[in-house]
Amino acid sequence: MTRQDFTGKHVTVAGLGVSGVPAARVLRDLGAEVTVVNDGDDERARAQAADLAALGVTVRLGDGDTLPEGTELIVTAPGWKPDKPLFQAAAAAGVPVWGDVELAWQLRDPDKAAPWLAVTGTNGKTTTVQMLASILRAAGLRTAAVGNIGVSLLDVVLGDEPYDVLAVELSSYQLHWAPSVRAHSAAVLNLAPDHLDWHGSMAAYAADKGRIYEGNQVACVYNAADPATEDLVREADVEEGCRAIGFTLGTPGPSQLGIVDGILVDRAFVPNRHKQAQELAEVSDVTPAAPHNIANALAAAALARAFGVEPAAVRDGLRAFRPDAHRIAHVADVDGVRYVDDSKATNTHAAQASLAAYEPIVWIAGGLAKGATFDDLVVASAKRLRGAVLIGADRALIAEALRRHAPDVPVVDLDRTDTGAMAAAVREAARLARPGDTVLMAPACASMDMFVNYNARGDAFAAAVRELASGSEGSAQVSQRSNEH
Repeated sequence: MTRQDFTGKHVTVAGLGVSGVPAARVLRDLGAEVTVVNDGDDERARAQAADLAALGVTVRLGDGDTLPEGTELIVTAPGWKPDKPLFQAAAAAGVPVWGDVELAWQLRDPDKAAPWLAVTGTNGKTTTVQMLASILRAAGLRTAAVGNIGVSLLDVVLGDEPYDVLAVELSSYQLHWAPSVRAHSAAVLNLAPDHLDWHGSMAAYAADKGRIYEGNQVACVYNAADPATEDLVREADVEEGCRAIGFTLGTPGPSQLGIVDGILVDRAFVPNRHKQAQELAEVSDVTPAAPHNIANALAAAALARAFGVEPAAVRDGLRAFRPDAHRIAHVADVDGVRYVDDSKATNTHAAQASLAAYEPIVWIAGGLAKGATFDDLVVASAKRLRGAVLIGADRALIAEALRRHAPDVPVVDLDRTDTGAMAAAVREAARLARPGDTVLMAPACASMDMFVNYNARGDAFAAAVRELASGSEGSAQVSQRSNEH
């Protein structure tokens, strides 16, 4: 569709909030007749509705299930589940449903549209996209990290800034509602059960992740250690000549990127990939150099190399990158014990990657399980555990898995879900830890039972560690920046 095609078109926007309000504004500016439907009817929603009404947008609060009469297109917030009655009514009426990512794709100016390098996966998306953007900037390219990362694709697509290429993070929700997106190259970092309450099954979740490969032009990047990602490449309908490019923490084969003697090397984008490898960077150039973060760096490097970026820019971009807070962030050393905040590990897959980076560990875990089970996580990590401290609403599920698979690991079960529980958890962890250990807060659960979000949970952990450090009779070294490792 062209921008002119929206003039007079009856569009329903499903949901207010970070994506719905901008979408409604953009559509109204394009001349569409816009109706917003929203489940909630609270004070914030009413304020947003008043602002939109002043622009000529109709807003229906407290009624997110009824399809407005005359609707020709629905643009939905990514979190709205596909089984909502609104979407069932739309399907029966033949009304297409787009997400904000699809809307942005449709509104690109075909004469100056920047190609997309897209990333999805259960874990590591944001870090990989930020690494990729850092590499692209090091190559002198005009770029931005956009999408699920927090910068609106609509703002970027409709803005005046001329970009050479975009680093785009896409969630499974966004991909579900983005049928037309076609990336230059894309990566699926990993696949593990997550958001199954939204998708309905692991197969549906994987299928939505796999949409990112549809129509790829140059490279479909997959994780050689996760066969499910390679399966998605095989199933994808791509442009002729598009290649499957793997990344591995081991020695790479042809058409792969990997590690040789502490060096990130490329055997995919070289003249003779069967006999040659190109050095890109050292493992020490990646911060932090945890295994799963090195994998993120390899995926980012593969996408950058698919776009023609030179090896030196890969090295310089990785050296310049620093991760966001609460991602395996070193908070302090207290009495010879390292304290690490990985509050972003909100599911078992992320927690397992974090636990694999340290040994021995006193593990702080718990929160909202979101339907997850913890047996596989405990089996994989049991030998690394010095002890465990459990907090949060679903801590009993982790406690049961520890009893089954790590019965000799001491467990402190804090029967609390108040925000002050984190300080108690840190004190208990310090009691269990010995010099040389790591106290790792990698909850494997969502945070909303106790905290506003995982950021607040990580902040509480860091504050508790610093309080511990200030009262310690032994040595205490506290990082000046919480994202240093």
